[in-house]
Parts: sequence; structure tokens; C-alpha cells
Amino acid sequence: MKDKILQNICYTELVYERINKKLGTILSKEQIEKLMFDVIKKTDEKYFEKTGKNYYIANLEHNIRITVNSNTFRVITVDRIEK
Repeated sequence: MKDKILQNICYTELVYERINKKLGTILSKEQIEKLMFDVIKKTDEKYFEKTGKNYYIANLEHNIRITVNSNTFRVITVDRIEK
């Protein structure tokens, strides 16, 4: 599952703004793509959960959860994990 997501991950223009807003950052598109790729790659598959049409990838080190559409592999949003 992880390899398939990493090979096919994609973004919409709006998601870059949404990610910066939700994380409170001012990252470029390239920085966001690198961050998402690195976080997904480093996250153990036991933290990947498929619910309905989405994958939820929780990374405790970065304190974020990435939501990816399971059909298009498009990043939908990124949320901070509440402690």
C-alpha cells in the first residue's frame, strides 16, 4: 500500500494552500511535496488506515495525519494530531 501511494501521489492547486493553513506554515509546492513524500516513506505501514475511500496516514514524529484519496492517490488534507 505504501509503495503504491508513493508512486502515484498527486496534488491539486488548492491543497497546497490548505496544507500551509492547517500546519501554520509557508512552504512552497516543492517543499510540501517533499515533506509529504518523506513523511509517508518514513511512516510504518501499521499507521496506514483505509476507511471508506480514503487512506489516513498518521505520523507521530511529525504529529500529522495525511488524508489521501484511495482511487486517485490525491492528497486531500493534512491535520495536526491532537495529543
